[in-house]
Amino acid sequence: MTDIEAAALTTGGDVGYLRVATEEAWATQEIVDEWKRMIEAGEGGRGFHSLVGHYMTSDAERPRFVRAGLVDSDELRLGHMDAAGIDHAILALTAPGTQALDGSRGRAIATNANDILAEAVERHPTRFSGLAAVSLEDVPSAVAELERAVAKLGLRGLIVNSHIRGRYLSDPEFWPILEAVEALDVPLYLHPNTPNDSMIGTLHDSGLDGSVFGFQVETSMHALKMITSGVFDRFPELRLVLGHMGEALPFWLYRFDYMHAGMVAAGRYPAIRPLERKISDYIRENVWMTTSGMPAPEPILFSRKVLGNNRVMYAMDYPYEYVPDEVRMQDALPLTPAEKKSFFQDIAIDVFRLEESKLLSR
Repeated sequence: MTDIEAAALTTGGDVGYLRVATEEAWATQEIVDEWKRMIEAGEGGRGFHSLVGHYMTSDAERPRFVRAGLVDSDELRLGHMDAAGIDHAILALTAPGTQALDGSRGRAIATNANDILAEAVERHPTRFSGLAAVSLEDVPSAVAELERAVAKLGLRGLIVNSHIRGRYLSDPEFWPILEAVEALDVPLYLHPNTPNDSMIGTLHDSGLDGSVFGFQVETSMHALKMITSGVFDRFPELRLVLGHMGEALPFWLYRFDYMHAGMVAAGRYPAIRPLERKISDYIRENVWMTTSGMPAPEPILFSRKVLGNNRVMYAMDYPYEYVPDEVRMQDALPLTPAEKKSFFQDIAIDVFRLEESKLLSR
């Protein structure tokens, strides 16, 4: 057994920092039941059935673990957090969230989910914070629900599980929601979804449409569409959070800038037009990244180097990924004590505007 594998994982900050896990999946029983109904009815499209159909119906060990963890916000989840040394978790409605539902059904489920999540936070204020869900297809009601969830319920941002039945936040139709996120001074967490039906074909046929690859393809494209459409020129204070080590965006910065400049000069695509900054600038200045499911030190250290030490923060991705040794791997990163405190605790407090006094009262 290595020293890392033997290291005890404790909560309470004895290691010099609190571990704040910033991408932790959660669901209500109501939305799970609706997804199961859709599966039985053959609704939702190919990506929905690939993702949700697997996790909601498979008898394999991992899907059963995921199903149990998603709907729990008390003893089971807290026990797993304690065993992995996780002090605080930011909970968000798991993919595909309301985005596989029509507007009316999505609105009701999102409102109820926000109420239930706020109650869980109230029961365990030192252990949980939450992100709001909305039904994105009804923009005025989405804005109203986001404002209620943040101002009245105390939720700390907005979760968007990527595409909205094949549409994206780069579409100006959705920009009033982004305007509200910016005005409320909360982050937007852009979480993966399976690719929409117009792009999933070869990925699905190859078995690569899910978290192994398709998630990254779809969500990194969504983030790039937001940048190239001018979202961050319109909303320069908007904070975007991406999981899974930025869905690989940090590794492409030079190429993004080089190719985008050439396309603008050539006038090749109507959708590609001049921006106020380089693509790499938006990624460095408007985007934060978490390590959900990506605990290996090399990509973490590389991303910190190219983006800045204040742009990469810890996440686990529970219950889809629950491997306490991955916590130990990140505890062992070659960082100073102050850098580890920032990585595990301080960046999350700043980005999500967490109440530090509550975290430290444990």
